[in-house]
Parts: sequence; structure tokens; C-alpha cells
Amino acid sequence: MTGLTAPAPSRLTLYLDLIRWNRPAGWLLLLWPTLAALWIAAGGFPGWHLLAVFVLGTILMRSAGCCINDVADRDFDRHVKRTAQRPVTRGAIGVGEALALGAALALAAFALVLSTNPPTILLSFAGLAITLLYPYAKRVVSMPQAVLGVAFSFGIPMAFAAALGGDDWALSAVGAAVPWHAWALLVVNLFWVLAYDTEYAMVDRDDDLRIGMKTSAITLGRHDVAGVMAFYALHLAGWALIGRLLGLGLVFGLGLAAAAAQAAWHYTLIRGRTREGCFHAFRQNHWLGFAVFAGVALDLALR
Repeated sequence: MTGLTAPAPSRLTLYLDLIRWNRPAGWLLLLWPTLAALWIAAGGFPGWHLLAVFVLGTILMRSAGCCINDVADRDFDRHVKRTAQRPVTRGAIGVGEALALGAALALAAFALVLSTNPPTILLSFAGLAITLLYPYAKRVVSMPQAVLGVAFSFGIPMAFAAALGGDDWALSAVGAAVPWHAWALLVVNLFWVLAYDTEYAMVDRDDDLRIGMKTSAITLGRHDVAGVMAFYALHLAGWALIGRLLGLGLVFGLGLAAAAAQAAWHYTLIRGRTREGCFHAFRQNHWLGFAVFAGVALDLALR
């Protein structure tokens, strides 16, 4: 009597695995700073239309990014324990099929952007270009997390453009719709991305060293934990300064304090440099972002 074999997964199951549907932490990391920027730009609740555009758009673009990243990294991922069973890497989904799915998701996100205004649409092209660039930056840039930081933070200027922009297609209209503090928030958010993605890179450091991948965890070496904590400090200090300049008050400060407490907890998780501790810290980072967003939103609501 022959043993029973498990049935092959359906295409839908494979597609959901490809876009990490069961791991929402990825799109939540993009969502909270984008929503914080949207609330600041609108001076409070931005309305259901813009909220839907940026929530759905964030999920769609993160999913499209997973498709692109897995195609670009398929020859590396098979040598990394954590990623060896991804659908493209193991051949369950072909390269063309994965790229087609990624393109369809990106087009759906662009359709949402088309419902906003010209400055937001123009910025979306720059955001897409950076998203496409990141998977290949890992081959040549010693800290590719900085490129990821820009890609993951580009929803911030887009949120300001959507809330404040008009109907002018000139590039100067983008500058008018996106104030200085939007770009400052992008830089501040970049430090948060450097913090959590260095934790992520610490999980795979041994595998990445073996295959020649460049990451911030490898570049920082024995200063990796100190680097992560410095990135957290810069992120939170930047938010504190910008919040003060924008007139955010006590409730916002409480949100930052909650975020700082989580950063301190992350130190206890990563100081031993275990795979489990570093990965757990990475996966819990969206709560830090939520604390900052909640502080912004509640502070503005209580004015």
C-alpha cells in the first residue's frame, strides 16, 4: 500500500504565499507612517476616500514588491534557510507568472492613485522606480536598507500631495503640495526602516555572508545592536522635534513614549543576536509605528 501524498497547493494558495498574505507585518510597517503623514497633512481625519486609497494602495504595492523581490532574489533565496521555500524560489510559480501578478497588483494600486490628483500621480512614478531599484541595490550598496527606507517612506510625501495638492500637472505643483516637514518625516522614517530591517538582516547574516549579499547587519558587524538602537533613537528624536514644531502636544508625546518603550524592549530581544529574537523584534515593529500614529491621530482629534 503506497503512502498518501499531500495534494498540490492551488494557484490561489501559491499567490497568497507569494505576496505574504499571512504575514501582514510587512504592509503594516508601510501603513502607519503613511497614515500619520496623511493625518498631519489633513489636520485630522482625512476622509474615507483618501483613507481607502492609502490603505488599499499600501497593501497592493507591498504585495507587488514581494513579487518583484522574489524574482530578483530567487537565485540567492534558495541558499537562505528562511527563504528557500518561497514559491518562485522552489519553482512552484514561474518568473513570468510572478511578474505578471506583480504588474497587475501595481496597476490596481495606480488605479487608486488616479482618483487623487496630479501631484500624487507624479510622485507615484518616483515611488515605483525606487521600489524596482531596491532588490538590485542589495548587490552593490553596503547598506541597501537605506534604499528600502526611501521606498518604504514614499507614501509620506504622496499623502501630503493627496491632501494638499491641486489640479496642476507641473512639477512645481509637487513642491507646492509637499511641505518641508513631509520630506523631513521621510528622512525620520528612513531611520526606523534602518532599525527594523537591520534586525531582519541579522536573522540571515550567516547565510548572506556565505552567498555574498550586502546588508546593514554585515556592514555594521559587531556594532549591529548599537546601530539598531541608534537608528531607533534618531527616528524617535526626529518625530519629537517635528511634532513640537507642528504643535503636537501631550497625547502625541505619550504615543512617542510608548514607541520608545517598545524600542527598549527590542534591545532585550536582539542583544543576544539569536535568529529567533531578531526575527521576533522585526515582526513586532509595526506596533511601534502604530504607537506613533495613534499619538498623532488622537492628539489632532482632541484639539
